[in-house]
Amino acid sequence: VQLQASGGGLVQAGGSLRLSCAASGRTFSAYIVAWFRQAPGKEREFVGTINWSGGSTTYTDSVKGRFTISRDNAQNMVYLQMDDLKSEDTAVYYCAARTYIGTYNLPHEYAYWGQGTQVTVSS
Repeated sequence: VQLQASGGGLVQAGGSLRLSCAASGRTFSAYIVAWFRQAPGKEREFVGTINWSGGSTTYTDSVKGRFTISRDNAQNMVYLQMDDLKSEDTAVYYCAARTYIGTYNLPHEYAYWGQGTQVTVSS
């Protein structure tokens, strides 16, 4: 599967953005998808993940209640809705995919990655 992330930009603190991850290739519904982010000088950080059907999501504590992941398997799309953005959310955001259940928050568990999209939150 090939992934392409988009939707990043510059937003003021308290604002919202929706990131999109478009997939092409093999059956998209066979993939668990996650969002990661990486700020300058920091390691890549898990943001959240969604299961094959979209019926289950998991988030890192710092984004719970503010970020929502959804997917549309018919359109081969996954979304990251980000609300009440904070300056500490500034990072390059990546979508990633895998086909098996494992440790969901480790980057090396994901074989497929999209290019990043920059999110900058101004305070």
